[in-house]
Amino acid sequence: MRRKKKPQARQWASPIKLIKDSLPKEVFVLTAVGFFVAVGYGLIVPAIPLFARTFGVNQTAIGFIISTFAFARFGSGLISGKLVDKFGERKVLAFGLIMVAISSLASGFAQSYIQLLSFRAAGGLGSSMFSVSAGALLMRVTNDDNRSQGQSFYSSGFLFGGIAGPAFGGILSAISLRSPFFVYAGTLVIASVTTIIFLSEKRLGKKVTAIIDPSDRVSIRDALRQYPYRVALVLAFVTNWTIFGLRNSILPLFVTEHLHSTATVVGFGFTASALAQGFLLIQAGKISDHKGRRFAILCGTFFLMSALIVLIVAIHASFYILAMILFGLGGAFMGTAPAGVVGDLFGGKGGQVIAVWQMAGDAGMIAGPIILGALTDAISYRAAFAVTAAVFSIAIVLAATLKETRKSHISPES
Repeated sequence: MRRKKKPQARQWASPIKLIKDSLPKEVFVLTAVGFFVAVGYGLIVPAIPLFARTFGVNQTAIGFIISTFAFARFGSGLISGKLVDKFGERKVLAFGLIMVAISSLASGFAQSYIQLLSFRAAGGLGSSMFSVSAGALLMRVTNDDNRSQGQSFYSSGFLFGGIAGPAFGGILSAISLRSPFFVYAGTLVIASVTTIIFLSEKRLGKKVTAIIDPSDRVSIRDALRQYPYRVALVLAFVTNWTIFGLRNSILPLFVTEHLHSTATVVGFGFTASALAQGFLLIQAGKISDHKGRRFAILCGTFFLMSALIVLIVAIHASFYILAMILFGLGGAFMGTAPAGVVGDLFGGKGGQVIAVWQMAGDAGMIAGPIILGALTDAISYRAAFAVTAAVFSIAIVLAATLKETRKSHISPES
């Protein structure tokens, strides 16, 4: 009698099961939360300058509204870290999301420029609380074998949410410039409720330690004594300088004014960059966990430096598209491996330590557009690209000298 063949359906489900089994439940909850936050933020990005313009202000004032949010995030980082240490990640995470939701709702009702400016600044504080607590929780629940993969999943939520948001934001802005702020508040409430429900002990099926024991908490002073942490701070700064300061600020103008291309090509380049990053993001996390943080950081710095070199010699829009793809590939590695370094060192055992690392990235995001804009006005776009390449070369040197922090990759002699 012939044996019946086993059904093949399980083979198709096995990769999904492997991913589910290899990562803690918290990672998937945080990924969903990140998606809702990014979708909502993408809705208001095109609406903020247009809405601010209705109050009769100039371009400088409009830019100040955008910068104020980043400054508020940067200035409140240590406060958020203290709150995480005192109350635990989950409570601060949920409260931060609600705070940004209230600020967004208030922004939609703003009757003056000053009101809009104040409400956006308050949102920066809530955003800082959310990002620091989420980062601390993610680093604490993952381990040596899946830390970067967890970070890559979390980043994917933001990436795909960021792609979906602006598409609907333009439609909402056409209906009313206030409506995107209201919808953003709604997506943030959904994110907060998701946090409260799905990060509860009942849902997780395990005891949740809300607050780190003070004896286990890592101080900023102790963290700064460790060379890999100092390297992670520099990497956060130069990566955000390059990706946000250059790619997201002066590069679109370079394409339209110097390469004489169109806004459509600019948009296509950003889409290509997002697709390249999304394509490699999960794999980049696996490479960081399997081959080590140092190897992944070297890959990331190689791609980003290659993008800068392409821009320096660019003479056609095709160079811009190639550079944007390289930015996406580099961003996939640099968005996961440095976080893995910080997680390897401290495992989420210090909210302020993680806050300082995120603040270093915020500082690059703030300083980059200002310095590169001034260089472009005073000299040229290519000078700004060359200076960025010189600054970024520091990251390459540091990456080359960085010792491996993933425990299974540290030799007994080191």
